[in-house]
Amino acid sequence: MSPEDWTIVDRTPFFSAMGEALTRSLLRDRSPRCYDRGEEVFQQGEPADAFFVVLDGWIKLYRELPTGDHVVVAIFAAGETFAEAAMFLGGRYPVSAEAVSPARLLRIDGQRLRSAILETPQIAFNMLAAASLHLKQLVEQIEQLKVQSAPERIADFLVAQTSVRRGPVTIALPYEKALIANRLGMTPESFSRALARLRDLGVAVEREAVTVQDMARLAAFVEQSRDISEIQPAFDKRTICGTALQ
Repeated sequence: MSPEDWTIVDRTPFFSAMGEALTRSLLRDRSPRCYDRGEEVFQQGEPADAFFVVLDGWIKLYRELPTGDHVVVAIFAAGETFAEAAMFLGGRYPVSAEAVSPARLLRIDGQRLRSAILETPQIAFNMLAAASLHLKQLVEQIEQLKVQSAPERIADFLVAQTSVRRGPVTIALPYEKALIANRLGMTPESFSRALARLRDLGVAVEREAVTVQDMARLAAFVEQSRDISEIQPAFDKRTICGTALQ
């Protein structure tokens, strides 16, 4: 584990609540594993004996339907964790996990974590705090998706992919457009239409890359949408039992 890896682990909601000392004692001999694009992390139906921290890359969770079709459930990036609930509930993974780009993951063994909880019960309370924080973040993400238009969601996603905040920039899409559309809560068709609507803001798409003429302009567009989202909940509270108050 490099110092950068430890920084990522410490910032996850799960381990940030646990504290550095407990985290180090639990993970001191753990080593990350590298995955190629398209490589499976685990399959639906396998014993849920661990959860994972994403150190680099992107991971998708998906369910395989009886028809043979795949439904993407979620996509996780560096600094996020997945499969915690399945591990703690026991049984088997209800979804499959696959790397959609080259990735590095840290595997957290479930039995080892349970043993640590028995030795140090405080870990359980810290984990409850982390789970509450994670739930709060998910609710905020859902609320953001509800109030943002499709172009605003895409612009927000693009701004998050680069540290550049002014001037031109070319952004390599981290994974295929269909998965980005799924992550942003839209169909591939609506994703393409929304991208086209961003042309007036200087956004152009060339295969797997997006060119932005001025990141400051796109970032301002995103900030405007966030300001509106903060006002929207207050307006919604003026509706009681389906009746709008005047």
